[in-house]
Amino acid sequence: MSTQQVLGRETFDDRGFFARLSWFDWLWAAALLVGSIYASYHFAQWMDRYEHAILYITWASTVAIGWMWKPARVYTIAVAVVTLFAVMRYPDLAAGESDFFLNYLLSSQAAIMWMCALFLAATPVYFAGLLLRSEFLNKLGTALTWLASGAGLVGLLVRWWESYLMGPDIGRIPVTNLYEVFVLFAFTTGLIYLYYEYRYQTRAMGGFVGLIISASIGFLLWYHFVQGAYEIDPLIPALQSWWMKIHVPTNFVAYGAFAIAAMIGVAYLIQARFPEGWARRGLPSAEVMDDLMYKNIALGFAFFTIATILGALWAAEAWGGYWSWDPKETWSLITWLNYAAWLHLRFTKGWRGTPMAWWAVAGLFVVTFTFLGVNIFLSGLHSYGEL
Repeated sequence: MSTQQVLGRETFDDRGFFARLSWFDWLWAAALLVGSIYASYHFAQWMDRYEHAILYITWASTVAIGWMWKPARVYTIAVAVVTLFAVMRYPDLAAGESDFFLNYLLSSQAAIMWMCALFLAATPVYFAGLLLRSEFLNKLGTALTWLASGAGLVGLLVRWWESYLMGPDIGRIPVTNLYEVFVLFAFTTGLIYLYYEYRYQTRAMGGFVGLIISASIGFLLWYHFVQGAYEIDPLIPALQSWWMKIHVPTNFVAYGAFAIAAMIGVAYLIQARFPEGWARRGLPSAEVMDDLMYKNIALGFAFFTIATILGALWAAEAWGGYWSWDPKETWSLITWLNYAAWLHLRFTKGWRGTPMAWWAVAGLFVVTFTFLGVNIFLSGLHSYGEL
């Protein structure tokens, strides 16, 4: 018999981790392992030993996420089924215009546009649910966010297949330019938010997080229609490395977590300014929001640290040195120091509340300049990321 302990609105089970696993959890792990082994053999001619290692690390990570967060299993299965259905209808690129499902739903561009529409719809629905105290609208916002996150991942996976249909020399993982990583940022941020929504059993933060995702969608749509960035181009030599497959996604888990912390900071500051009205609307308590800010910054800091180390190893292989004070590297260090200081003052000085919320919001501007501003205003070894 398990017992539940509550911290704010987050629930915990005090049994040992493996004691909480059911037979279905082990079946989940076994099924994913079978799929990974099949992929390892079926695509062996296109994979080196590092990519095989990445595949099995991805398997272990997906299993662990599914064990800790049950809804992620449904999401993973649904994305896999839809992606396989799309790939089976894609014998060549021309099918993307002639096949109904591909043209309107499942080609990379169709799926990404659905992601944009669904995220843009989720944000006002979440706010309406908060302001009207409507459980139906809150649940609808959650459903739209799940669908949007699924459409984004399907879009990138199908784009991966499309790149190989263009030619083996063009095929590459779709995390190599600003267009693709904005898609990655949108659905990664959505998924991180959904995890904390599930753990804390509150949907009140959905609209605030949706604002930053919607802002990224606005940039993505401009980049798509004005700049024509949706085109799949051959990979430049600097990015032809297996390091990219782990460095970039790791970075964007960090960016997503930092963005969520900033938007929770915005909600915290609004509630601090108007405590009675917003508390009645259903925003979590100040203690819960403070805890959420901390957890997201800690998560982002851990992943950003790993991504920075991976980037240094990649730089040593590509350019012969671990660190060159390139503008991107310099601003990555500034970002790392910013959040290291935030965590240090929380742990050693016990800082909480309004100052830390303002700091979390300010941190978003530092992250944005590191992610996007450097590419626009500065040049260096990372100039391949320019607009």
